[in-house]
Formats: sequence, structure tokens, C-alpha cells
Amino acid sequence: MPGKTLLYVDDAVELFFLQVQGSGRVQLADGSMVRLNYADQNGHPYQSIGKVLIERGELKLEEASMQGIQAWARANPARLEGLLNANPSYVFFREVPNSNDGPIGALGVPLTAERSIAIDPRSIALGSPVFLATTRPNSAQPMNRLVMAQDTGGAIKGAVRADFFWGFGKEAGEQAGRMKQSGRMWVLLPAELAPK
Repeated sequence: MPGKTLLYVDDAVELFFLQVQGSGRVQLADGSMVRLNYADQNGHPYQSIGKVLIERGELKLEEASMQGIQAWARANPARLEGLLNANPSYVFFREVPNSNDGPIGALGVPLTAERSIAIDPRSIALGSPVFLATTRPNSAQPMNRLVMAQDTGGAIKGAVRADFFWGFGKEAGEQAGRMKQSGRMWVLLPAELAPK
């Protein structure tokens, strides 16, 4: 695949999670930020390294969050490369102008924190309003709201899964890393488009 090297990073785990997210910001040594968005993928299917760690007995299901995987990686640096190689998928990025906007989603517009979701477009049409009823991560606190299907993701398969965009920053990253909630979704359609 033709392209140019954008950056070198010093943390393979953070690079992995940047690829899972599909976009993000990289802080350079001088403190400046570079904003990256999804450009392409190598065509190989995504393999969850959290699932690999569970199958190997290294983590329990409830430990296989972003934070749990990061902790495992820090405790097992000599084994990290082998784990990361269990996922053949690789995401390529493009540099985009720095701004406070969210990442550019599949519709070509910035995602909005806590109002945008990524879906499987074979099941839910991009641009659809969706009512989401779930709970906050690691909590019974209800989270019911209208969101927009504005992005897609390689690991999102079928109508029963969506990825909620928490936003940018440490707190948003913490929430995203813990979000594994069950929930319900209703796609809102004009009456004439609703299935009969």
C-alpha cells in the first residue's frame, strides 16, 4: 500500500488502541499534538487481543477492558509483541488539521462526544437517529439518549452492537475503555420507511 510514514511512537499498546479507535491524537516530545484519522485498513480481519488473553487464561472476562489489557502489557513486556501479532488487522492513518472537533466519522463530519455511535452499516443506515438505552460503564446508572449513527468500525458486526463515542481526553478514554454494557437500540425511521 503506497503511503508515507507519519510518526514513530514509543508505546505499542497505545498504538494498538489508536488503531482500535480508528482516530486520535499523538503528543509529540515538544508537547504539540498531531491529529490522526482513519485512512485505510490492510484487509485482514480484526482479532480481539482481549479475547486472546481470556482464551489463554491470562485475563478473566471482566478484566479484559482497555485498562486490563494495558496492565497486562506493562507486566509482560517481553510477551507483548507476540500478543499484538495475534491480531492481523492493521489500520493506516492520515494526518488532519488540529482542532477541538471530534474525529471525522464515516459520514465525513466530526463525531460529537456522547451523541455519536459507530454501527455496522449493513444493519443500520449511516445517518440514522438511534435511541440508546443502556447504563454507564461499571454502573447501574441509566444512560438513555438520542444518538446518531455516524461512523463504522471493523469489529462492529450486526445490528446488536454499537460503539459509543465518549469524546477526547483522559476521562473519555477511561469511560471508553470500560464500556461493555448491554443495552437496547431503536432506529428511528419515517413511518413510510419503517418495516411493515
